[in-house]
Amino acid sequence: MFNVIVAKDLLDLQSNEKIFIADCRFELSDPGLGRKQYIDGHIPGAVYLSLDDDLSAPITEHGGRHPLPTVERMTDLFGTLGIERNQTRVVAYDDSGSPFAARLWWMLRYLGHDNVQVLDGGWSAYLEAGGTVTKVIPETSPTTFIPDVQHSMRVDMKAVRELTDRSGLFDCRSAERYRGENETIDPKAGHIPGAKTLPWRENLTDQNAFLPVESLRQRYGTLPPQPVMYCGSGVTACVNILAMEHAGMHGARLYPGSWSDWISYDENEIE
Repeated sequence: MFNVIVAKDLLDLQSNEKIFIADCRFELSDPGLGRKQYIDGHIPGAVYLSLDDDLSAPITEHGGRHPLPTVERMTDLFGTLGIERNQTRVVAYDDSGSPFAARLWWMLRYLGHDNVQVLDGGWSAYLEAGGTVTKVIPETSPTTFIPDVQHSMRVDMKAVRELTDRSGLFDCRSAERYRGENETIDPKAGHIPGAKTLPWRENLTDQNAFLPVESLRQRYGTLPPQPVMYCGSGVTACVNILAMEHAGMHGARLYPGSWSDWISYDENEIE
């Protein structure tokens, strides 16, 4: 199963195959905007999933700004949506370069559901391809989602802290935030000691589509095996992992709590 789907292929699938489409549009500075956009118009059959309400757990002292939901909560969500593991084909999209769609992609794969793709170029690419738009909100048919948790896909704060060699640790935020400049989101600036910068937006063209596979392979070809990706809160780092998988390079791991979790522990050092 390819991890990225282009708009033309999605249009072909809509009339030939039953799929579950997830609208993951979201705006960090205006958390309600994505849902409003969905109500105003979305891909026919799409169900809206909010980063805050559906793809994250409630914020606590630790875990970051967008804590990863528990396996039980993710299992309940996917079952309620009618997703059957590796039976239901899932396509996710947003309109921000795919970080929120990639978050859902990663969550499904973490629970063993590989039959999931992200729409390349997102909502804008769909419209440019001539896709139809609807305001009809579909009903879902709940089922039982049976997870097969892929524990090797993630690491926690303790595992990152105990890394003796951090040559495989990568910060996926902008280079500015990595350097501790212009930090407007988190209360502390900087990066985890030893981490290298690998900005997530450098996977994309100006149209928010993924770069050609060969370009992605060149970007990631020198990385060590099983690199660990983190960002501000475990969302945009998923784009780097998705880009690697799209390029046929497997094994990247996510630190879900990321920088906002790391700095919640006073004893953790920063650079």
